[in-house]
Amino acid sequence: MAEDKQERDARLKAEKEFRVRFLVKETGITETQARDLVDMIGIDAGSLLREARLLKKK
Repeated sequence: MAEDKQERDARLKAEKEFRVRFLVKETGITETQARDLVDMIGIDAGSLLREARLLKKK
């Protein structure tokens, strides 16, 4: 059975939260910075890590 909009939204929200926690732990950026990156880039792990590492160097 296909997921409905509510299930899809919940899954996406959980994925975003996971990515935020992962970026904070993996790169040392702040939670706010991680949330901003996820909002701008989405949930692609490679892109997020690249940008978070660049951000951390500043």
